[in-house]
Amino acid sequence: MADVPTQTYYAATAPYQSFPPLTGDDTDVDVAVLGGGFAGLATARGLQERGVARVAVLEARTIGHGASGRNGGFVFGGYSRDAADLVRDLGLAPARELYAQSREAVALIRARIARHAIDCDKAEGGALLLNWFRHSARAERGLRAQAAWLRENFGVVWDEVALDQVRRWLDTGRYGGALLERDAFHFHPLKYALGLARVIGQAGGRVHEHSAVTAVERREGGGFVLHTVQGASLRAAQVVVAGGGYLAGLLPALVGARLPIATYVMATEPLPEALRPVRTAAALYDNRFAFDYYRALADHRLLWGGRISILEREPARIAALLRADMLKVFPQLAGVRITHAWGGLMSYARHKMPQVGRLAPGLWFAQAFGGHGVAPTTAAGEWLAEAVSGRADLPASLARYGLTPVFGRAGLLAAQASYTWAELKDALRERLI
Repeated sequence: MADVPTQTYYAATAPYQSFPPLTGDDTDVDVAVLGGGFAGLATARGLQERGVARVAVLEARTIGHGASGRNGGFVFGGYSRDAADLVRDLGLAPARELYAQSREAVALIRARIARHAIDCDKAEGGALLLNWFRHSARAERGLRAQAAWLRENFGVVWDEVALDQVRRWLDTGRYGGALLERDAFHFHPLKYALGLARVIGQAGGRVHEHSAVTAVERREGGGFVLHTVQGASLRAAQVVVAGGGYLAGLLPALVGARLPIATYVMATEPLPEALRPVRTAAALYDNRFAFDYYRALADHRLLWGGRISILEREPARIAALLRADMLKVFPQLAGVRITHAWGGLMSYARHKMPQVGRLAPGLWFAQAFGGHGVAPTTAAGEWLAEAVSGRADLPASLARYGLTPVFGRAGLLAAQASYTWAELKDALRERLI
């Protein structure tokens, strides 16, 4: 595996596009957005759609460099925190509204792709939640109960998929039945991020790569001055910080409230027709806590992701780990070459919900989407665009999920221990059935 390149499959297949770094010190904008991932881009575009024309996005590296350009590409509703937990936290009506806003974000992503002709390999087909514990009648009943609960409480329709249909779609005996969320789709996340950045620029906004902000200075009389590592500066009436797992020490209140957690993805070489084990356009994942997620790509590769860790690993090691996971499901792919493997940091809160709010007058933030962020980042962009433009307050339910301290290295070790324990419970459950 030593020959696995360091470049992600997404970076290797996205059209080259760059945006100039910020230079000079004579520019004023209404809103500066720090972070060129999904949350920052969605906020900037949401502001433009509400008539806020002078918007600038400042990205420390390149557009989509972090989790937004490295994830599995699944687009579906919900959050990392389970829907039932949302109800326990908030009550049924607020939880239902919050969940519905994530589904509205799925529709908005679809609409933006269509409206702006963003070429991002969008594949409709839903998301298939597979029963890993195929010999467990209890697990099958659990899937059916989950579908019934979502339908009754949230109005979400997931189709029950029988075992024989799963066998027709997937060339494996690994799974039992499944649930299909029809409204989901999948795409090339980096192409989408670059496309959205292009739209922001074409609409008169400014997008700057390689423009790491080193200081956010409050101006006397209101507003802020942002200083970049190159010595440039930008004056902004308001600032939105959306740095995610790659946010460094710029704002300690944000850094101390989220864990930077690594997750891993790989892509196989293009598979010959006789070896293609996935015969559905759906994105696929299973019902373990430590689940696999994967999907067939347009060029007949299999993209495979899974595991979370506090460790950022080298591509060869990631490929070895994920290949072993893949072969548990599709042993017939043992001779297939892994062409790309990569990791990346997502930001994760102890309560498993996005942290979206205001640190001070005019200083806003969005982070901690916790590995389920494609739709929620877009929802956050809408919430912030409404609040920053003065149209509406942030949803009251978000206050329940604030900047809870994560306790630095101790928090990371606790998170790793929790994940390892969940893996062991999954393995024990499988042995006992």
